Amino acid sequence: MESPEENNVRQPLLDNPAKKEAEEVERLCIDEMLQRYCGEFGRWQMKHFVLTCLAWALEAFHTMVMIFADQEPEWRCVGSDCRVGSSYCDMDPGSWEWTEGKGSSTVSEWGLICGDKYKVGLVQALFFTGCMIGAGVFGHLSDSKLGRKGSLTVVCIINAIFGIATAFSPNYWTYVVLRFLTGFSTGGVGLTAFVLATEPVGPSKRGVAGMSTFYFFSSGIALLSGVAYVFRSWRELFIVSSLPSLLFLLIVLPFIPESPRWYLIRGKVDKAMELMHSIARTNGRHIPVGVTLALDDDKENENGQRNNAVEGSLKDVLQSPLTRIRLLLAIAISFMVAIVYYGLSLNVGNLKTNLYLNVFLNAVTEMPAFGITAVLLDRYGRKPLTIGTQWFSCVFCVVGFVVGGVGPWKVVRMVSGVLGIFGMAGTYNLLFIYIAELFPTVVRNAALGCATQASQMGAILAPFVVVLGEGLPFGVFAVCGLVGGGLAFYLPETLNKPLYDTMFGMHEAESESNRGRQVLC
Repeated sequence: MESPEENNVRQPLLDNPAKKEAEEVERLCIDEMLQRYCGEFGRWQMKHFVLTCLAWALEAFHTMVMIFADQEPEWRCVGSDCRVGSSYCDMDPGSWEWTEGKGSSTVSEWGLICGDKYKVGLVQALFFTGCMIGAGVFGHLSDSKLGRKGSLTVVCIINAIFGIATAFSPNYWTYVVLRFLTGFSTGGVGLTAFVLATEPVGPSKRGVAGMSTFYFFSSGIALLSGVAYVFRSWRELFIVSSLPSLLFLLIVLPFIPESPRWYLIRGKVDKAMELMHSIARTNGRHIPVGVTLALDDDKENENGQRNNAVEGSLKDVLQSPLTRIRLLLAIAISFMVAIVYYGLSLNVGNLKTNLYLNVFLNAVTEMPAFGITAVLLDRYGRKPLTIGTQWFSCVFCVVGFVVGGVGPWKVVRMVSGVLGIFGMAGTYNLLFIYIAELFPTVVRNAALGCATQASQMGAILAPFVVVLGEGLPFGVFAVCGLVGGGLAFYLPETLNKPLYDTMFGMHEAESESNRGRQVLC
């Protein structure tokens, strides 16, 4: 039998380092690691955010180029039987001509007037139909195989190819097909860029960061109005507005990393940790040894890091009563908001004012809306602002519907349109943040893609509302703003709540919250 002294000799002088480290591993979700060790919005996030959000300007170019390319140009009399103030539809074709020639827009080149005027709304509606399909496709792909960066790369390639090809359309129907294909890719640009830009941002800064993404979209519209003023030919305009997508691919995308959240849900914990260490170093911070990432439903798992990818789909969203009602409300509100936002943007042609100046003013007006909403976002919450901004826009749409469109009332209607966009631009931006926070990482892009598809359905309808002309579109926009604001009452508040990673983690947290409220009552 061994003596106590002999037994002590057999014991190691030092504890096993591997065993000690395994016992002291601290498993954190991404939000916790950003708050405690990496920094919520430092130099790394700022660079990543700016580079990624440049994609929003590309979406603005490809979407709003239709305002200028499909505009109805000015015309003038050239024959004796031409009557100023009359409709050219009632006159001989040789008695009038387009002021800037046939090549200034698609309308003048292919004669999309009078009985063929519906074709202008048709091509715009089919563009948004492509956006709707693309949002669903790339929303799913960015959550699964391609990832956020991979999806953004693909949509930019398609945008550049079909955007430039549109400039060489030999006829109207070729133009329709190419615009549809451009819309298919455009539908995934803002969606993937938004999620990729905001997922590495800490919870307390995510609201302001999310609101700031749309500054790039509005800046793109403002810049496009200047470009369109210089390049008056619609073919030249399509080339110039599509080239930035190619430049973004070659110059910007190589410096944008994948989202650490996507790496984590795909089971690539090592790559996610590499990114988190990079964020910490760039921000002048440090992640201690023994700290690692975990999904919100396996932080307490003693078996170590998760090696398998966590999958999620719209089927999971619809099967859960909690997320199903959220998705249906998000779809309905997004649909209403898009009708108003895109409708007011496209309606500038009906106001009979300077098109380039009006588009520029609309874009500039959106910017303070983002700033004001960002300031109020973390003070009053997502839900009150979603309601208030829609009803603010509704009030001015009512004014635009009531007043006339001649004399000084024309200016009043223009101001009403500008203020209507001011309110609805804040809502449109806010919904991206709100919807992203309502769903966990594993299905976030799929849910956002679904809401974006609903937005595109509203955008499909908007050109046909605009074709009604005069003050009637304002009446439709007012009703949409009123209904959309009312539906937002049924959504939960997400202010100061974490971004959940999995469906299980979100359900557990919501269940604990509900039990806590019942105890307090």
